[in-house]
Amino acid sequence: MSYLLGLYEKSMPNELSIEKKLVAGKRAGFDYMEISIDETLLKLRRLDWDKSKKKDLVDAMYRTELPIKSMCLSGHRKFPIGSNDKETVKKGMQIMRNAIDFASDIGIRIIQIAGYDVYYEKSSVDTVKRFGENLKICVEYASKKGVLLGFETMETEFMNTVEKAMKYVTRINSPYLNVYPDIGNLTNAAKMYNTDVLEDISKGNGKIVAAHLKETVPGKFREIPFGTGHVDFVSAIQVLRNFGVNMFTAEFWYIEKSDWEKRLKITNNFLRDKFIIE
Repeated sequence: MSYLLGLYEKSMPNELSIEKKLVAGKRAGFDYMEISIDETLLKLRRLDWDKSKKKDLVDAMYRTELPIKSMCLSGHRKFPIGSNDKETVKKGMQIMRNAIDFASDIGIRIIQIAGYDVYYEKSSVDTVKRFGENLKICVEYASKKGVLLGFETMETEFMNTVEKAMKYVTRINSPYLNVYPDIGNLTNAAKMYNTDVLEDISKGNGKIVAAHLKETVPGKFREIPFGTGHVDFVSAIQVLRNFGVNMFTAEFWYIEKSDWEKRLKITNNFLRDKFIIE
């Protein structure tokens, strides 16, 4: 195949070891796994692993024959780099540096970063300005490590479209800052603004490094079963592939007491069918 379909780590039980998640992803037919570094202490502590633990992870990827090619870095939800609190910003910047180091050490190519200045605080002129200034520092550090950063298009109005993400990408003008859009979130934004999803995607042509494939319905952004929402996966995938995008991650979440392994396979089959052009 001329594209890769990855699996979001949170689609599997949290208590599983990373190696067991890699085994399950491989068994379900995925090409890679996207590791999650969210705001929980359990996930954030991964960024403090020493060389030995990082090597164990690399060895696990080779044993299972399923690489970790991308990272979803959502830890900045709790520690945003645009915060009014100096200690929060300091923590957020350290998280970004550590995430870039982690990615560099284990071979992750792309870090998906959250597209918002603040999350639990109120956005303001100051938070937006601070976000932009600190983002530039983060991109410079990523460039030294050879790791690509890509904005996720979010569920909040600050950056819920590719067009909004591209304002920062254009301003910083670095090959290491790009867009990693969430097709489900884009579909909801288009519905809200009465705009066209494909037209919005086209505004990132040449700067889109990968895409999240997620199902949504108007006003709801999570845990919508694939095939029950309003996302036109076929059209979005076709446009993205025409722009040279060949990494796609299936984003969905583990449901307790569900046959989650069966769900992985069903999702893989559902999304593979949307890649109608080889």
